[in-house]
Formats: sequence, C-alpha cells, structure tokens
Amino acid sequence: MSAISTPLTLGAVAYDPKVVTIWDGFQRWFAARDLAFDYVLYTTYERQVQGLLRGEHHVAWNSPLAWLQAERAAAAQGRRAHAVAMRDTDRDLTSVLVVRADSDVTRPEALEGRAVGFGAKDSPQATLIPRAHLRVPVRERLFDVLVGKHGDHIGGERDAARALLHGEVDAAWMLDANHLAFSRDGTLPPGATRVIDATAPFDHCNFTVLDDAPAGLVGRFVALLLAQRYDDPEVRPLMDLEGLRAWLPGRTAGYRALADAVTLDPESLGFSPRVP
Repeated sequence: MSAISTPLTLGAVAYDPKVVTIWDGFQRWFAARDLAFDYVLYTTYERQVQGLLRGEHHVAWNSPLAWLQAERAAAAQGRRAHAVAMRDTDRDLTSVLVVRADSDVTRPEALEGRAVGFGAKDSPQATLIPRAHLRVPVRERLFDVLVGKHGDHIGGERDAARALLHGEVDAAWMLDANHLAFSRDGTLPPGATRVIDATAPFDHCNFTVLDDAPAGLVGRFVALLLAQRYDDPEVRPLMDLEGLRAWLPGRTAGYRALADAVTLDPESLGFSPRVP
C-alpha cells in the first residue's frame, strides 16, 4: 500500500455536482474540529475501489455494490474491509414494483413475458436486487444511465418511471423513497401508479476502510461523524444534501440480498477481485 500522510483522505464518486459542495463543506467542518481532511473524486465506483486498494485514499464512500467489490477484492489480497459508518437513511430500504393505476396487473406473476423497466445494469436498488427478487421471466428493459455510478444518480429509475407512465413498459422497479419522490416532483402524477410488490429490506451506502488504514485518523473521522447533529445549523445543509439526519455505525448484514443477487449472476459484480 502506498504511504499516505495526514490529512485523512476520502474517496467519493462524482455522480452529481452537489458532491463537491458536500465534501467541501465537510472539509471545513472537520478542519474546525482539528481533523485535516481531503477528498479525491472518481468517475466510477470501480475506479474508487481500485484507489482504495492501491492506497490512494483512506476511506471510501461506497455504494452497496462497491462495498461488495471492495470486500471481495480485499479478501483476494489477504486483507479485510470494514464498514465503519453509514447514514440513518442507508438502513432498511426497499424497492417496489410499480404499475400504472389502470393496469390489469395485480401481482408479479402476471408480468410473465411482459416488459418491465429496471434502472442501470449496475444499480443495486433498481436492477440487481429486484431482478433476483422477481423470479418471473419478463422482458427486461434496462435504463442504463451513467453506468459505473451504481444508480446513485437515480436517473435510470426516473427514466423507467417515465417509460411506465407513457406505456412503454408494463411495470418498473424503483426505490420506495424514489417512488414517493417522483410523485412529489411530478415525474409520476399522484394516483397514477400502484405498488404490487416490494423487496425485503436492504442497506445502501457505507464508509469503507481496509484493515491497514491509520486507526487514529479513521477513529477521529468516525467519532466526529457520529457526533454530528441535524439541529446544528452549520452542518444541517450538508446533511440535507447527503440525505440523512444522523450518522450511524456501519453494519454489513443488510447486504445479504445484494450478495445473493451477485451469486446468482456473478457477472453483475462487474469487477475482478484480483485488482492490483
């Protein structure tokens, strides 16, 4: 591993311009609390995982699929990955299967042979977990927006929702929270859709470190994160942008559904664990 001196360095994926605003803000917040902090942006999660393995940063802000990639790639090198923190909103998510309100489809089995919209091919919440859950032969239509971003931009889900509304697919998968958001922002008019199925709960992003990361720096970083409070006017706008009200300790039990989905379709991992 390449030697990295202070500051603590984070790896993140630039899936949206707001990412710069978020981490610039956290950089100032950490600095005011005596933690030197910097970040490196990557174009894809695959590059970010490679960067973590090569020592380009200490902590990776990983999607669920990137967590599996990092965990397995580290194991292939005789190392261990650890999930040290996550958002409150990363826990116990569900994806829903949505049809138009006037559809004759009332159960997933009725979709056999019909067109179903999914997100990008590497989206855990809109493709990988739903595909494994559905277990019905359908005509898949993938909305491959920004592959490599693992669906974090939700563009594929939004396009699938629009295709559903326009009658181009018979059903579409999306995160439950995004279904609600699409109803609020007008992508899906209120009352235009019905939910006919949902996945079991699963977890989303986490901060990932390897076992050779500097324990003192990582410990200070995690302690400061967990100490943030949503009612702090200095940090609240950043938490709003990042979509949380509290940081929580990391956990990994919530990735079993995704791990099972990847086991069913190993190519969906999209990553060789033998990364140098």
